[in-house]
Amino acid sequence: MASSGIVKAMCLVLIAVALVAPLAEAAISCSTVAGSLRPCLGYVQGGGNVVPPPCCSGIRSLYASAKTTADRQSICNCLKSLAASLKGVNYGKAGGLPGKCGVNIPYKISPSTDCSKVK
Repeated sequence: MASSGIVKAMCLVLIAVALVAPLAEAAISCSTVAGSLRPCLGYVQGGGNVVPPPCCSGIRSLYASAKTTADRQSICNCLKSLAASLKGVNYGKAGGLPGKCGVNIPYKISPSTDCSKVK
């Protein structure tokens, strides 16, 4: 009887792991990207020459979260989508943000970036 209970418990554990594993591998969502970069909007839309500290915090947080190719491609696609939906984005300022915040990303922030090639 005890071994039957152990087998049932192990089956439940395996089912739980199988259900949770895909969630752990999900790419970073656009809402996460947008929330992290919201403090940067004023700067990239022409407001001043000083990058707000919360903007750099958001950029560094996203950079640290982008552990997989899927994460980096997701962030890239979200950046392109967000930039296209906003008016007055200065792509020169936007492209310079990672460097100003001490982060080196492997692609240019631009509407023409091919996110499928981001590794």
